[in-house]
Order: sequence, then structure tokens, then C-alpha cells
Amino acid sequence: MRTRLVALVLALGAALAVLGAGSAQAAGYRYWSFWDRTGGSWTYATQGPSTAHPSDGDVVGFRFAVSEDSANAVQPRGAADFDAICAKTPAKAGAKRVALVIDSGTAADAPGGETPPAPRTACAQVSEDATTADALAVAAPPLRYDANALLCAIGGYPKAGCAEQISTGGKMTANTISKPAAAKDTGSGPSAGLIGGLAAVLVIGAAAVWQARRRRH
Repeated sequence: MRTRLVALVLALGAALAVLGAGSAQAAGYRYWSFWDRTGGSWTYATQGPSTAHPSDGDVVGFRFAVSEDSANAVQPRGAADFDAICAKTPAKAGAKRVALVIDSGTAADAPGGETPPAPRTACAQVSEDATTADALAVAAPPLRYDANALLCAIGGYPKAGCAEQISTGGKMTANTISKPAAAKDTGSGPSAGLIGGLAAVLVIGAAAVWQARRRRH
């Protein structure tokens, strides 16, 4: 009886160790995030650049980085003032001006063998019905999209890849996603309830071993 209880306790302890290690391996995704400038601060865009229709005078931003989801996505850096960005682009009838902040991120987020271009701004003058994607195509070609219309590259950066999943160690896996929003890790690690339940069983098993020892003496 004692031998079986000890084996149970050891097995449960090993299971908890493995589950704990698995939950620590949170995944991130390397992709271009899209932002709207509202009230002097950045807000993660609620729709893609191909469906968003900015107004004249709007400021939008793009940031290339490794992020788990929209909650921890990294914002564009640098000044984001419309008047400063579009100062040399006069207004024109039948067109609108959109200021863009394009931040290619840091070397830590760059794919292997690539160097991120310096952050920059641009003013795109486009038709009144143009989308953000249209403005971006004018200001920072060439753009690259995947088969699901996910924006993969701005100004040719990066040269390859699209929203690759990155481990905590920074190494790329074979997994890809069709939308950055799908990057949130919802099922790779154990739930808190499962870990708590196993911990409770472990405590009960340890108590049983103690009781067995006590009865023998």
C-alpha cells in the first residue's frame, strides 16, 4: 500500500512539473500591428487596413514586433502629429491626407538575417473613398499580403514570412496564422483549475503516506 501511494505522489509531482513548464512557454507572433491615433494616444485598430476608411487629417500607425495578442501589442514609436507629418502636402479638393507612422521594430524582433529599417513617417494623399491600405500602398510600397489578405510586409520588410509563431526562446516554429488576432494563446497551457486540482490530490496523497507510516509504528 505504501509503495503504491509513494508512486502516486511522485507521478503527480512529475505531472505538475511538466504542466508548469508548458504554461511558461507562452507563444508570440511576429507581425505588423495596425493602430489608430485617437486623442493623442494609440489605440489598437478594430478592423484591418483594407476595410478601414480614414478621414482627412487622421493619423494611423503600423508596428512590426513580436506580440502575443492585441492586449500586449507594442505601439509605434516616434512623433505622431498630423500637422507635422503632412506639413509639406497641401490639401486638395476631392482628396484626403492621411498621416502614417511606420515603425519596423527592433533587431530583437527582426527575422534572422534581416535588419529593420528606421522608423519613419509619411503623408499619403489619396481619394476620399480610399482605405488605409490604399494610403499605405502610396506611402510605403511594396506591400506583401498572404492568401488571407493579412499584411505581411511594408516597404518590402520583412522579405519573407508572415505572422510566424515564436517561442519564448525567440525561435520560429512551423506554425502560422491567418490573422494576428488569432495569436492569443488560449489552449496551449493547463488551466488554473486543473493545476489546483492536481495539487490538492498531491496533498491528499502525501497525507495518506504519512498515515500509513504512522500505523506501522
